[in-house]
Amino acid sequence: MDEKSVVIFGAGRIGRSFIGQVFGVEGYRVVFIDTDVALVNQLNRRGEYPVIIKGPGGEEKITIPIASAIHSKDRPGVEEAVRDSGIMAISVGKNALPLVAPAVAGGLVQRENRYPGRPLDIILAENMRDAAPFFRERLKENLPEGYALDKLVGLVETSIGKMVPIMSEADLAQDPLQVFAEPYNTLILDRLGFRGTIPSVGAFALKDHIRAWVDRKAFIHNLGHAAAAYSGHLKVPAAVYMHEVLSDAEVLGSTRSVMQESARVLRVVYPAEFDSGSLEAHIEDLLERFRNIKLGDTVFRVGCDLARKLGRDDRFMGIIRLAQDVQQPYERILEAMSKGFLFRATDEKRLMFPADEEFLRDFENNPHRVLEKVCGLNSRGDQLLMTRIIEYYNAFKRV
Repeated sequence: MDEKSVVIFGAGRIGRSFIGQVFGVEGYRVVFIDTDVALVNQLNRRGEYPVIIKGPGGEEKITIPIASAIHSKDRPGVEEAVRDSGIMAISVGKNALPLVAPAVAGGLVQRENRYPGRPLDIILAENMRDAAPFFRERLKENLPEGYALDKLVGLVETSIGKMVPIMSEADLAQDPLQVFAEPYNTLILDRLGFRGTIPSVGAFALKDHIRAWVDRKAFIHNLGHAAAAYSGHLKVPAAVYMHEVLSDAEVLGSTRSVMQESARVLRVVYPAEFDSGSLEAHIEDLLERFRNIKLGDTVFRVGCDLARKLGRDDRFMGIIRLAQDVQQPYERILEAMSKGFLFRATDEKRLMFPADEEFLRDFENNPHRVLEKVCGLNSRGDQLLMTRIIEYYNAFKRV
């Protein structure tokens, strides 16, 4: 076992630009596991990859050395990597977590056989509520009866706040391994999730109430970002970049008001974690980061995938339900959400996100059905909500 090694499931943008960088700069032996054969081969051939930090003041290139990359279908290789790792991270998206669980479980069994009683901490870099219990159940389904899961495996939830833009075809042609990212590099982690010794990593920010920080990410950062994209696209439909739409005073002001309304809800829900001053400072910092010209983040990336972002538990409906629970206003949030149903931004090929076309068609044909099926609204208990969304939608559509 190599105590200073990290196995990372997912060599995508967050896996490389954030998790790989956080550990790589600390001298960890980095091993990636991914489904992309070409990416795995390129990483193995070069043994390193560049992260281009796009800050307001200019660019900085950081080269991250890696030990190896393993294709996810190489089950023996994957299980061996899990068995011998000092710490592990997963950054594959919620829907793929069940797919990686069998190989992780196989590696855990081998680990217990070879290193009895040695726990493995797994950082769940997924930005989702209840990531730990969700993945714990997936592991239990694949582990033998009697395996001491709670003792031997630490499931560490995170709040991932780093912004990583989509790479253009020209950028990838220049170097298929390079990844762009903003300078922000704080990894918020659940202190209570660890079972082994917590590594001394400079980027770690340990929290005892991780749910509050996951919600802060979803309901201020993600909410504000999407609100800016939807409001900006409606006001400046030809704009490509986030910094363009946020240069409009009206878009900037409405985005700030949405984030502030959500912050008031979070202060009521988590009074021990947040105060008005800290959340207001966080909002202003985010608005500054959203306007980072060098990052080149697009309106398309920030706003697309509407069925997920307008879904029942995501950035809009999630905070609306919390606001209802604690009897706080949410009208600005509802208004911003309604603009999402008019979002038709396109990528560099002038194509919409494929699933968004069908989603918007369905909404135009039967808005009530989409609000029920996708957004989780109930035609009886949420009638006023449904009416308000459709009223806003019709008003914005006429503008």
